[in-house]
Amino acid sequence: MALAINIADGPGSSGFEDVHLLQDSIPDLALEEIDLRTDFLGKTICYPLLINALTGGTDQAKKINRILACMASKYGLAMAVGSMTIAIEEPALRDSFTIVREMNPDGIILANLGANSSYHQACEAVKMIEADGLQLHFNVPQELAMGEGDRNFRGIIDNVSRIVDACPVPVIAKEVGFGFSRETVAKLFAAGVRIFDNGGQGGTNFLAIEDQRHGMFDHQLDDWGIPTAASLAEIVSMQIPIQVVASGGIRTALEIAKAIAMGADMVGITGLFLKILQHEGQDELDRRVESLLYQLQSVFLMSGARDCSMIRTKPVLILAKTAEWLRARNIDPSAWSNR
Repeated sequence: MALAINIADGPGSSGFEDVHLLQDSIPDLALEEIDLRTDFLGKTICYPLLINALTGGTDQAKKINRILACMASKYGLAMAVGSMTIAIEEPALRDSFTIVREMNPDGIILANLGANSSYHQACEAVKMIEADGLQLHFNVPQELAMGEGDRNFRGIIDNVSRIVDACPVPVIAKEVGFGFSRETVAKLFAAGVRIFDNGGQGGTNFLAIEDQRHGMFDHQLDDWGIPTAASLAEIVSMQIPIQVVASGGIRTALEIAKAIAMGADMVGITGLFLKILQHEGQDELDRRVESLLYQLQSVFLMSGARDCSMIRTKPVLILAKTAEWLRARNIDPSAWSNR
């Protein structure tokens, strides 16, 4: 299956190599007792996993979305579509997005638009796929690296506030690979947003991808951004009433468990699934997803955690560069290790 989608990772790390769960040699659990069901957007799914925003707008994208939606339905995962602006502007392309709801009629589906979209577009996107939530993506570095990209970002907060007020479903603020700081989250929280997908550094690097096309930064900013683990720690340390989706370079069951243990409510994965589908096909993707979920349950058992709530009470050691980052931001890493 040939996919003309560039999903190259950047040089930066997600930071989860600095995060460590403790082994529990006597967990007093059986694998069948591990229950990772998660409540999100008014629905219960089997695992705290989101197949994050990918694509739409072409026949190829329709095939990808069909496969991923079927996978989400089979395993009980949430799913987000890619930016829907093209479908709003060209109605003939809508089926590449609506296929997701057709294949997964009862699951959690997220619509997706840029944060500069109008509230009319937001409502239209949600209605188009009967979405349970709306991702508003923030991608300033990517825009600046594009020859045709935006250069004016004034009024975004006011626009987000209007969308939050008008949208019939919850709005999720989503970074696309550069990470939310706590200051940014505070501004969006004041605008009414209560769910955040931190989209940190460590995965697909859209600034570097666009720089290959236009050379605006001569690759001098390829490591720009906040690593996912540091961004996640910044956000959860705020202790405000929000939900957090951790995403950005998360590829393994161990990293998923680390993110949940640090305080994430959900974990978003994009590049891993698409790369497997691109290079190894649908059957291998199915096998790898099933394996990933078994591995995730195993990590929870080895940590002595029956469910997502319990693993958030377990000690988590944050060391090295990520710990240095947090201390420089007046966040105490021992808040996780001493609980």
